[in-house]
Amino acid sequence: MSTDKPISPPAESVSSDPVDQVIRYHIQTKHHFNRYARSAGFLDWANQPDPFRRFAGSELIPLPLLKPGEEPVSPTYEAIYRAGIVFCQPVTVRALSRFFEYALGLSAWKRGGETEWALRSNPSSGNLHPTEGYVALPQIDGLDLTPGLYHYAPKEHGLERRAEFPAGLMAQLLAPFPPGAFLFGLSSVHWREAWKYGERAFRYCNHDVGHALGAARVAAATLGWHMALLDGVDQNTAALLLGTNRPDDFAEVEPEHPDGLCAVWPCEGVKPLPEEIPLFLNAAAVKELSASRWQGKANRLSGEHGVHWDAIDQVADAAWKVSSERQMVSGSRSLAHDASRATSDAGPLAGQIIRQRRSAVSFDGRTAISAAAFFRILQRVMPCAERPQLERPMPWDLWPYAPAIHLMIFVHRVEGLTPGLYVLARDRAKLPLIQQSLNPELVWTKPPGCPEDLSLYWLLEGDAKRAAAQVSCHQEIASDSAFSLGMLAEFEGRLHQAGAWFYPRLFWEAGLLGQVLYLEAEAAGVRGTGIGCFFDDPVHEMLGVQGLSFQSLYHFTIGGPVEDRRMMTLPAYHHLNRP
Repeated sequence: MSTDKPISPPAESVSSDPVDQVIRYHIQTKHHFNRYARSAGFLDWANQPDPFRRFAGSELIPLPLLKPGEEPVSPTYEAIYRAGIVFCQPVTVRALSRFFEYALGLSAWKRGGETEWALRSNPSSGNLHPTEGYVALPQIDGLDLTPGLYHYAPKEHGLERRAEFPAGLMAQLLAPFPPGAFLFGLSSVHWREAWKYGERAFRYCNHDVGHALGAARVAAATLGWHMALLDGVDQNTAALLLGTNRPDDFAEVEPEHPDGLCAVWPCEGVKPLPEEIPLFLNAAAVKELSASRWQGKANRLSGEHGVHWDAIDQVADAAWKVSSERQMVSGSRSLAHDASRATSDAGPLAGQIIRQRRSAVSFDGRTAISAAAFFRILQRVMPCAERPQLERPMPWDLWPYAPAIHLMIFVHRVEGLTPGLYVLARDRAKLPLIQQSLNPELVWTKPPGCPEDLSLYWLLEGDAKRAAAQVSCHQEIASDSAFSLGMLAEFEGRLHQAGAWFYPRLFWEAGLLGQVLYLEAEAAGVRGTGIGCFFDDPVHEMLGVQGLSFQSLYHFTIGGPVEDRRMMTLPAYHHLNRP
């Protein structure tokens, strides 16, 4: 095994303040017209990371491979956005199988020549999949699984038992949550992205956390389950619960970075929820659970690592969440299933949309979408921040923060809309802040036919295709689409207000938004793709953004896809021979 060579920027006086450190990382990892962020400059194909983590010595419990029409049957795509419509499924092995299939499972295999690779339900930067999923289960009636922590193995569609937890202690930990609640956790293997993208990889790993959160929230909604991000939990507690801090289990292999924990629960019948639901866990109980018997050692993903990116370790340390907050959210009766409401929404099933989601590799440069479809897509990304958290539309009921991401939109081919540059404020209350931060000469005009609930404004008229491609690393996917966009985050002020640990959350929100756009594109009969490569500051200059008030974190584009017919598509689990 080779000795990794650290790569660091030139030595200089560096502030010890964590907020200053994450801002420095962000500036350091920007792409510019005359240079890109640091990376190896080539792809070491012989050491491409294994996209599938396994824990040798842990028991693998296969999950049933369910066909599209098998129970639990997927509701329509439209139904999952309507509170109280989807019939609530009990937490069983079959329901967990469907949850993981839609959240983190394989959606297909692609074959080109002698090369074969998997696609998944959750999008990933470069299809490198740094995100690992876990579930911590209590004793639940009808669920034939021992209480404990399980790692999800997507290639085998199974759960690896990492630890057995005492049933009584798990019941105590989850007592403040609704009946049937369990925990869902995510971690990242930074090396998987750094292998290709170098020190900018920390950004992409956190995009993918957001993608996975969105995919999991949608998966839960298809089962009539609710989900909330437990972001009052400090990262040391998350590491204890997920086992990522166990040095013997990760000896001489790529470590996992604990990201976040969520509570998931079924909205059974018309039972009222607790008046308040915590967004934190009892740290002492988690510490006691971590003393349980563990099993399994992580596999090594690459034979050798040519370089080690110190910048990623440094920003991960600076953004490590050491604080814990006793945050609570109000329960809502509207989350209970109402059998009297209609369930016959027309349209494709949610499972169909989830399984067919792909990242477009190119667009035809011709396909337009209607203004109605465009407005509907934008309405789906609105979190309705003025409502209590659990009464916001899915998946924004997952997110415990006021929105920090707003959209600059390049409209190319939207019927009835003038081509040009637009801005969407995802929180109406933030509109003055956005206007003050952009070029004062911009003209803010509501486009014709725009719904009242959208704070969408037309800023500049003209053909924006060339500009869209230019700032997106000269990629034609940003200009050949119906529209493309950049996600502008409230940046420096938000970090100083919350702390350095909020830096990854900005990317989580961007990734969550990206997952909504992916699914909405499929539902509209077109296709989307995320764009992680863009020239940061030229984007800001286009709008006249001064300083670090706003920063572009992620680009996205939607249009008519061009299929590569040289590639063969195979079923997701064709390699498994089991019922």
